[in-house]
Amino acid sequence: MAERERRTAPPYGGVFVARKRVMDADALRRAITRIAHEILERNNGLEGVILVGLQTGGVPLARRLAQAFVEIEGAEVPVGSLDVALHRDDIGLRPVMPEAVTHIPVPLDGAIVVLVDDVLFTGRTIRAALDALTDYGRPRAVQLAVMVDRGHRELPIRPDYVGRNLPTRRDEMVDVHDEGVDLGEMVKGVRP
Repeated sequence: MAERERRTAPPYGGVFVARKRVMDADALRRAITRIAHEILERNNGLEGVILVGLQTGGVPLARRLAQAFVEIEGAEVPVGSLDVALHRDDIGLRPVMPEAVTHIPVPLDGAIVVLVDDVLFTGRTIRAALDALTDYGRPRAVQLAVMVDRGHRELPIRPDYVGRNLPTRRDEMVDVHDEGVDLGEMVKGVRP
């Protein structure tokens, strides 16, 4: 979970407290490599593929996937970032987080866009991302890669590539970072 989500996740102003490490750095690296191979296989290579990381947690994963493509195929893939804050359907129900950088480096028309995010939960962020993508063109296809699918979907959205399926309670939080993936809770009144 990215820092800006930590600051605003319920209970507002709480701190993420990890209870259990569910993936270490090596498992995370292996999952990224496996997802990269799956993307290569499904798309018969990388021609026309663009990685778009969702702000903020998906951006570092998109960059790591791009690096994996360089290591596997020796090919570079464009990497962009997308902030979906103003496309969400829950504006007014929760605080709108400060905007992060949206950068789409190449035209999306006719491209295969792989949306990359750290955690898939209700599916509402992905719905917002699909809406936001239309501002930048009409891709030939949109695929979804996530490091953790924790279930609890509220919309009919399913990832194409998953690092790990991790059943959780609704009140639990998942934090994906360079050292791995942690499962825990937001604790109110605790200072970092």
